[in-house]
Amino acid sequence: MTGPRWLSATEQRAWRSHLAMHKLLMHRLDRELQEFELSLNDYEILVNLSESPGRRMRMSDLADATIQSRSRLSHQISRMEAKGLVVREDCRDDRRGTFAVLTDDGWATIQRVAPHHVASVREHFVDRLSDDQLDALEAAYTPIVEHLKTLR
Repeated sequence: MTGPRWLSATEQRAWRSHLAMHKLLMHRLDRELQEFELSLNDYEILVNLSESPGRRMRMSDLADATIQSRSRLSHQISRMEAKGLVVREDCRDDRRGTFAVLTDDGWATIQRVAPHHVASVREHFVDRLSDDQLDALEAAYTPIVEHLKTLR
């Protein structure tokens, strides 16, 4: 039996930089959405619904798209329903299925908040990197994302 393959100093620095950047960026973006009474999870759900045909998605597909458990998504949708951002509708084709549907208020909210959120993403991430760095990040992260998707 062989021992663990410990990270080299370079690998450790890269890993820790990635973790710190991810945590700090998500914290910052979440805080900036709070002024609109939204969380980053709320925003992600609004985006997914706004980009879907009929501004609706099956709850199971929305859970997959947002990488949440069905139970966690259900609680999240309940909170968003209470705010009037989404509603649930039964699926006519499958009595077991339920759709999350963006309300008119949810649509107005995403239209109002999206410009601010995009500006934040630019300020805190995109504008900090050159085009070459952005290309390199995409090239580096894509195989990792694809690998992790196969494990879900």
